Amino acid sequence: MASSLFEKSISPIRLAIMVFLSASGISLLAFLVGWMGITEMDVLFPWSIATAFMLLYAIINSVLSLNADSFGKYWGQSIYSYMALAVLNGLVAWGLSGISIGEAGSYKFIYLVVTFGFLVFLSLVNFMKRIVQFAEKEEWSQPKPRKKK
Repeated sequence: MASSLFEKSISPIRLAIMVFLSASGISLLAFLVGWMGITEMDVLFPWSIATAFMLLYAIINSVLSLNADSFGKYWGQSIYSYMALAVLNGLVAWGLSGISIGEAGSYKFIYLVVTFGFLVFLSLVNFMKRIVQFAEKEEWSQPKPRKKK
């Protein structure tokens, strides 16, 4: 029986590699399509792909962190993997478009927003996980009777 995505334990490093390869593949395919003249590609399209896949990593990684045995270890691997993904995606986008992040218009700001969003997602999931763990430990009994005035 196939298990749910929420039950899987995928390393943040492995996830970052899969996301990077997917983003690079799509960017390279779009570059080749534009180069062959099949259709016209926007020069900033690689930056769109880079930021979209960084957001995808942020969301999937945050959800998968629910199954982490050691959240501290998972957090560290997630942060370092995200930083490597951001740099590598940026290098691929820069290489294919010929435009640096500083010249890419609003993509510099989008990079910052996605990075901040990633940290918020990861923190919220950790906070929710701690609340659930606390609630599971608590003994719930009947409400205490109140004194009538």
